[in-house]
Amino acid sequence: MEFLVASAIGILTAAGTYMVMRLRTFPVILGMSLLTYAVNVFLFASGRLTVSAPPILTDAEVYTDPLPQALVLTAIVISFGMTAVVVMIALGSYLGADDDHVNDPVIDPDAPDGEAKP
Repeated sequence: MEFLVASAIGILTAAGTYMVMRLRTFPVILGMSLLTYAVNVFLFASGRLTVSAPPILTDAEVYTDPLPQALVLTAIVISFGMTAVVVMIALGSYLGADDDHVNDPVIDPDAPDGEAKP
């Protein structure tokens, strides 16, 4: 089970990194979401993967650590808010420039008046 979860974290991280490096805003937003999911699964797996165990310390011999679950719940709320902020910034950029490219034009320092390179 640990191999499956570790593989899922690796695949989510690789796909998220690939999407963040794209030159359009929508894939960048999806990539950030995938990276957030990878971190959440990593945090959740850090509390030991146990099946059918209570998340509190009781008289049971096998229990699940509740701290990673609380961290993941907090991270989900924060990532939702940050995704909303990034979507609004991307929408404002698209409406202002009529283009959703992430890259900026390269400024030629030798050109007069700092013209952009083609």
